[in-house]
Amino acid sequence: MARVVRFHRHGGPEVLRIETVDVAPPARGEVQIRARALGLNRAEALLRSGIYIETAVFPSGLGLEAAGIVEAIGHDVSGFAPGDVVSIVPPQSMVRWPAYAELATFPAELVVKHPRELGFEAAAAVWMQYLTAYGALVHIARLGRGDVVAITAASSSVGLAAIPIANRIGAIPVALTRTSAKRQALLDAGAAHIVVSDEEDIRARLEAIAGSNGVRVVLDAVGGPAFEPLTAAMSSGGILIEYGGLSREPTPFPLPNVLTKSLVLRGYLVHEITGDPARLERAKAFILDGLADGTLKPIIARTFRFEDIVEAHRFLESNTQFGKIVVTI
Repeated sequence: MARVVRFHRHGGPEVLRIETVDVAPPARGEVQIRARALGLNRAEALLRSGIYIETAVFPSGLGLEAAGIVEAIGHDVSGFAPGDVVSIVPPQSMVRWPAYAELATFPAELVVKHPRELGFEAAAAVWMQYLTAYGALVHIARLGRGDVVAITAASSSVGLAAIPIANRIGAIPVALTRTSAKRQALLDAGAAHIVVSDEEDIRARLEAIAGSNGVRVVLDAVGGPAFEPLTAAMSSGGILIEYGGLSREPTPFPLPNVLTKSLVLRGYLVHEITGDPARLERAKAFILDGLADGTLKPIIARTFRFEDIVEAHRFLESNTQFGKIVVTI
C-alpha cells in the first residue's frame, strides 16, 4: 500500500486527492522507486484540467518527475539495485507511469543514477527543464559559440535551464521577461541581457543587443503578438522554436519576416529527445557533465509537502514562481 495523488474528474487544483492504493510490483523492464521528491510541471496542470495532449483515464494519476531510492526491480533489468539513489527522465505517458506517489514505477531506461551530492529536491528538478532546453538549443538549433539566443518566459524552469546551457556552449542568452521584477534574478542566473517585454520595444532592444548579425535562435514558450517583433529581430536563416503557447491572444504568422529572412519556425516537444534512445543518451551525458562541473544548477522556486499538493498546484498556476516547484515526501 502507498499514498498516491489522483483525480476523478477534470478541474482546478481542488480535484487532486491523496489516496492509499495497492501498488503492483515492477513488471519486466521496470524499476520501482520510493519517491522522496517530485518536480512539478505545467503539463500536469493541463492534464488535470483536461486540455493536455494526453487523455486522463479516471481515476487518473499524474506527474512526470521524481527522485528517490530504488525499491525493487523487474525482470531483465540490469545496472540498478535496491537502495540506489535515482531520478526519473519524464516518461512519454504520465497516465501510464504517474510520478505523484510514494511508490512509483518507470521503464528502466528512464531511470538515472544522479550524483548523490545533488540531493533529492534538486534531482527532481533536473530532467524536464534541462532535456527540453537541450533538445531545442543543442539538438535542433545547433546553437554555437557567439550565437545570440532570445529566451521568452525566461523565469520559467525551462527558461532558467536554457540560460546556463547557452552559456556552457558560449552563446549569448537574452532573457525576455514581462516586468522588471525579475531582472536582477535573471542576471544572477546568467543572462547576458534582459528585455522587459511590457516596458520596452522588443524588436528595437533585440536589434540593439544582437547588432547586424541579428538573433539566430529564439526559444519561445509564449506565442501571441510577440511573434512579429521576435522574428523581425532575427538573422537571415534563423530558427524560432516554439515549445509552449502561454499567450491567450492569437499568434500571427509573420509572413514578411519569414520570407525575407528565410526563417524556420518549428514546433517542438521534449518527446523528440526522450523517445529516441541515442538522442537521450547524448542529452543525459551533456546534462550530467554540467551538473558535475557546476555549470548547471537547478533553481528551486519553492518546496511543498506531499500533503499540500493542492496548494502546490495553485502556486504552479499563479505564474509567479522563479524556477522549479518541488514537492517533498
